Amino acid sequence: MAVGEVGTRPRERVRGRGSRTPYLLIAPAVLAMLAFLVYPMASVVYYSLQHYNISKPWENGFAGLDNFTRMLTADPLFWQSLGFTARWVLVEVSLQLVLGLALALIVNETFVGRAAARAMVFSPWAVSGVLTTGIWVLLYNPTTGLSRYLADLGLMDYGAAPLANPDTVFAAAVLAELWRGVPFFAILLLADLQSIPRDLYEAASVDGASRVRRFYHVTLPHLKDAIILSTLLRAVWEFNNVDLLYTLTGGGPAHQTTTLPLYVASTAVQSQEFGYGSALTTAGFLILTFFSVAYLRLSKFGART
Repeated sequence: MAVGEVGTRPRERVRGRGSRTPYLLIAPAVLAMLAFLVYPMASVVYYSLQHYNISKPWENGFAGLDNFTRMLTADPLFWQSLGFTARWVLVEVSLQLVLGLALALIVNETFVGRAAARAMVFSPWAVSGVLTTGIWVLLYNPTTGLSRYLADLGLMDYGAAPLANPDTVFAAAVLAELWRGVPFFAILLLADLQSIPRDLYEAASVDGASRVRRFYHVTLPHLKDAIILSTLLRAVWEFNNVDLLYTLTGGGPAHQTTTLPLYVASTAVQSQEFGYGSALTTAGFLILTFFSVAYLRLSKFGART
């Protein structure tokens, strides 16, 4: 054996061990993802193909596509909850974006008490959903809440319960969620507003651009990616909204505020139909995946303008 060949073997062994080091370092994170993300997703897909009800074990077994057939052809509550979910997401995300952008523009200006104003704007985001619900349940109380004072002014009837009235429950739930969700947009958009160079505004002013034209031609183009990302994240969040609606209305009255995740919880937890609940969850996941991919492509997220 040549001397050169003997000298290269230790270096080859060291190089081989070094090439495996990155994989060993990321192995714990990969295993954690498999345990807490991939496995639960795979188990949901598996149970969506099963009849699985712990209260009726004699009916358990392979179902194939029966759960999906039932969902699409024989379950009007699925379509009702899906329709309300779409309406909820569209209204909430649109209003939160507009109000959040307005607040971000306001607190981005220099004025006395700006720090206190920012704290007040952002504080609702730190409140949990259940606590938010507690606050708004008290506000909507027909005896001690705002309804009584509005009735004193002649704007409402005494004893009116916004959360029990089918004509007002949607607006009441939207208002409660707006209070918590608007700061999300305000925080993200304010951070992006502060990254816009002031020279651009000064140059636009020198060219005679009004405040409105500066907003449309300078501010909005720089906020494009932040708006796309924040609306997508918030749409996914509102689609999966459970805590506020569950504790505020319980999905009522008459399932009028039942989102798809609330219907999943009712089906799987209360009715113990875990197979059908898994099929509903799988459908929700596919809808969100399709919407997210289509939205990012159509909005040209990350593309230079």
